[in-house]
Amino acid sequence: MPIGVDTGFFFALEELHPTAVEIWDKEEIITCSIVMYELLKKLLKGELSNWTSIIDDIEKSVEIVSIDPKIAKKASHISHGTGIPGLDALILSALIEAKCNEIYTRDPHFEL
Repeated sequence: MPIGVDTGFFFALEELHPTAVEIWDKEEIITCSIVMYELLKKLLKGELSNWTSIIDDIEKSVEIVSIDPKIAKKASHISHGTGIPGLDALILSALIEAKCNEIYTRDPHFEL
């Protein structure tokens, strides 16, 4: 089964966190297009200066789920029911729709 990852996973990977590195090397990974937005925003601000090819590397190695109306509707219910911020709810909804049974995150919102 694929592992879903959010933006924090890629920060952990940049830091060479052992679990993140193992997942990157050995697992099928799925993320959301919102994560790409968040990472590119950080890259443009210079906050990912150690990994300038991150966007290209992700596009080559990771399945990226785009937001569609079904995902957006589910995200609104998740956000409303748990108080999770909208972007996090969109990411979570996309990973759920992609049938990820496991999600790697550093974000405490996902525990809700």
